[in-house]
Amino acid sequence: MKKSIVPFSALRLVIGLGSLLAGLAFSGLMLLAYALVRQAGDARALSLGAMGALCMLAGLGLAALMRSVSLRLLDRMMAEQKAESLRFHTALNHMSQGLCFFNGSHRLIVCNDRFTDMYGLSRDLAKPGTTLLDIVDARFNAGTFPDMSREAYLKWRLSIAIANKSTQSVVQLKDGRTFAIHHEPMPDGGWVATHEDVSEWQRAQAQIERMARHDALTGLPNRVLFRERLNEAVGCSSTGEALAVLCIDLDRFKAVNDTLGHPVGDQLLRAAAQRLCECVRQGDLVARLGGDEFAIIQAAAAQPAASKALAERLVRMIAAPFEIAGHQVVVGASVGVVLSPHDGLDPDDLLKRADLALYDAKSAGRGTHSFFLPHMDEQALGRRELEIDLRLAVERGQIDIHYQPIVDVHTRRVLAFEALLRWHHPVRGMVMPDVFIPLAEETGLIEPLGEWVLQRAFAEAMKWPSQVSVAVNLSPMQFRGGDLVRAVNAALQSSGLPAGRVELEITESVRLAEDSINLNILRALHALQVRICLDDFGVGYSSLSYLRSFPFKKIKIDRSFVRDVVGNAEAAAIIQAIATLGNSLSMSITAEGVEDPAQLERLRELGCDEAQGYYLSRPRPAAEVPAMLVGCGHPAPEYRRHPPSGYSAALGRPGAG
Repeated sequence: MKKSIVPFSALRLVIGLGSLLAGLAFSGLMLLAYALVRQAGDARALSLGAMGALCMLAGLGLAALMRSVSLRLLDRMMAEQKAESLRFHTALNHMSQGLCFFNGSHRLIVCNDRFTDMYGLSRDLAKPGTTLLDIVDARFNAGTFPDMSREAYLKWRLSIAIANKSTQSVVQLKDGRTFAIHHEPMPDGGWVATHEDVSEWQRAQAQIERMARHDALTGLPNRVLFRERLNEAVGCSSTGEALAVLCIDLDRFKAVNDTLGHPVGDQLLRAAAQRLCECVRQGDLVARLGGDEFAIIQAAAAQPAASKALAERLVRMIAAPFEIAGHQVVVGASVGVVLSPHDGLDPDDLLKRADLALYDAKSAGRGTHSFFLPHMDEQALGRRELEIDLRLAVERGQIDIHYQPIVDVHTRRVLAFEALLRWHHPVRGMVMPDVFIPLAEETGLIEPLGEWVLQRAFAEAMKWPSQVSVAVNLSPMQFRGGDLVRAVNAALQSSGLPAGRVELEITESVRLAEDSINLNILRALHALQVRICLDDFGVGYSSLSYLRSFPFKKIKIDRSFVRDVVGNAEAAAIIQAIATLGNSLSMSITAEGVEDPAQLERLRELGCDEAQGYYLSRPRPAAEVPAMLVGCGHPAPEYRRHPPSGYSAALGRPGAG
């Protein structure tokens, strides 16, 4: 600021002297005129002399006036200059960026405080005239320097200055900070540069970049990064380097989420991710694709031996119990494996085929691995075509319900009919439930299909004698939809069928001990007064615990025990034990899969209450139900003389067999 005052002080002195000299000059001229007139003897000399004196005084007054006016103007200019200088320095030192201005001789003209603070420079170096070399040396000594030599940095900065064009640079300092430098050349060969600390912005950008390519829960690469790396790996495999892609699903993960809660499920996913990472080599990529689905890229290995060993290791590691939040959690892993270039070079095709292999592993019973085979593509295409046909089957009337009787083993009277689906495909012919029901469950079609069955079966049961019930199987997938209770209640209301004539059959695949939601749904159904039956009893690992979970009204013994009941003492003992247990719990016992009269008689002896099977009757269309009721004393005149094919006389012969 002092340098700006010195010129104005000199100007004040000049103005004062100039004003005085102007007054003296004016006075001198008047005195000169007086002297000339007096020398000539002119009488006017006296008056001129007086006038000269007056003019001298006037000149001195004019000088003083000129000085006063000039000084006031000068003071105003000085005040404006000071204010402008103050505004400039205030703005300069309040910039968020550091600023430096060098002339063509590479000497500093001006810099702000932010510049010196950013680079740890002393205020002495901020003086005009400081050379660029001095500033570079000071920065080098302060450690606020990029990861390069002093000479290399100086050469780089000078090359930018010589280039005489605007440039943008991002520099990483040794202390970890990142600066963005904008260089703008001046006409005289100098330059002005702004320096901005973008370290936080860079870290935020890196975090955003990481979040876009990594899973927030496990920290693993996500589907985006997995796909990028797969594209790169496939490019290498096209040159002959073998590549394996493994898709992994956690078995029984949903049960953990539903019973222990999502926080435990999240911890399980993190723990499983850690185990997966422990199974692979450095250089292999483990990613979470979503939910409980993971994937691995295994490159530079001898295939298929390496991927087979890895898949077996994954299954074994995930099967070991987890300790999560005080709970011992047991899940499993199913693995699908695809090889490149053997199974293809297109990333989309590889992922699709790995999924097909995973589906095959799940179908094989889970907890195992499968390699992709060419026929899986054909199977997938067939499933896709079947899925499309299934969506249209109900609308086109191709789905029908057949009814199989459940009889009293003592009186042979029909107690109920089980509703069983049949699909009359126009090309494939009769498609059995074990083919299309799993497909309906996979595709979500089971919910609308199941609701249609409830409506249709309940309405049909209204045509039967009041003591005959209808039994409908429920899929585990119907419990997941959350709409099952409403669907059952709606079917009861629309048909007018009493709830006491309805039996809903579930299997142990509808988990109760592990799933409080399913148990609550069963309780809500029980509140409607319908009867809940446990189907396929004895084949699951938790059959006995199931009986403790819910008050079932009926137990249906699986056909695998009934098949050997006559010649196998162990099978007979198991059936008798089940019958005794059921009777003690006030549950009726039904034997499924009765094929001959010897089986029926033996089941009666062992304590079974009811029986069902081909010996009694195959499932028949609804129109043939009246004929199946003939032997029970129910009137059905139109069928008395000509019973339909598939109808067994065993229904009408009490004590036969």
